[in-house]
Amino acid sequence: MSIPVPVALACGEYDRTEALRTGAIVPEGAELTYIALPPEEIFYRMLRHKEFDAAELSLSSYVMNLARSGDFIAIPVFPSRTFRHNGIYVNADAGIREPADLAGRLVGIPEYQMTAAVWIRGTLAERHNLPVAAPRYRTGGLHQPGRVEKLPLPDHLGVEIEPIGPGRTLADMLLDGEIDALYSARMPLPFAQADSRITRLFPDPRQVEEKYFADTGIFPIMHVVALRRDVYDARPWLARSLYKAFEESRALALRRIGETNALRYSLPWLYEEVERTRSVMGMDFWPYGAAANDITLRTLLRYMHEQGLTEDLFTPERIFAGETLDAYRV
Repeated sequence: MSIPVPVALACGEYDRTEALRTGAIVPEGAELTYIALPPEEIFYRMLRHKEFDAAELSLSSYVMNLARSGDFIAIPVFPSRTFRHNGIYVNADAGIREPADLAGRLVGIPEYQMTAAVWIRGTLAERHNLPVAAPRYRTGGLHQPGRVEKLPLPDHLGVEIEPIGPGRTLADMLLDGEIDALYSARMPLPFAQADSRITRLFPDPRQVEEKYFADTGIFPIMHVVALRRDVYDARPWLARSLYKAFEESRALALRRIGETNALRYSLPWLYEEVERTRSVMGMDFWPYGAAANDITLRTLLRYMHEQGLTEDLFTPERIFAGETLDAYRV
């Protein structure tokens, strides 16, 4: 009898990975231990200490590591993807009404390298006439002091970046007007609590995001799943096995999301949201695989290169395990 290979996977809790977490879907040849953690903790522990056999990782930080030491190898599974126009917040008294108004302003970002910030900077430069170097950037914790970059930034990025002072948080600084704007993956707590001192740059971000998708076909990817390099080198078949299991779990979640006999999620009009999303983005609006996401991946990789985070311009084929880029046919 064959003995399954134990695999410790750190990943967030998502509908698209729920079947893996519960054990309803099991990767071939593996005994999976699903460790559910918030993304920031996973990224820190995996990039700094390589604690897990496989983990959800920030796409931009993963590519930066690949360019330097190659400690990990990714599979084309995207547990997190989000439009980011809604993640640009401004101090209501700063007089910022459009992206061009951010030129010369102080903009907070938890980490300059974070994928959400790469997408925001690239999108504002390409579609809203705000050069990446036009704002002045301040980095640090959103709600807790002391956050630092997961990986050292390259020298000579051509932008002004400084860490905020000890004991300070970006959310408090935005409230107090010490920074003018904030690019954040997480919603700042004061905004969630309806503090009128913070507003979004785009008052109707969904309208802007739907137009962005209609114009570009891009649904921004935030995170990938990566194996530790030594784990992959010892058992290359794990890449395909995990990919297939993640794909099964994703497909199951998308089939169930529109069920109306008993709502799976605590949203009364979920059916309407599902129908609207499908009308805008198509039935398979959250695809995995490199080929199905070629434009999105190439755009993010180009932004990273243009913003100085990678010296080389990577292609999607270079960042994923080769076993996951094709499949057998019968």
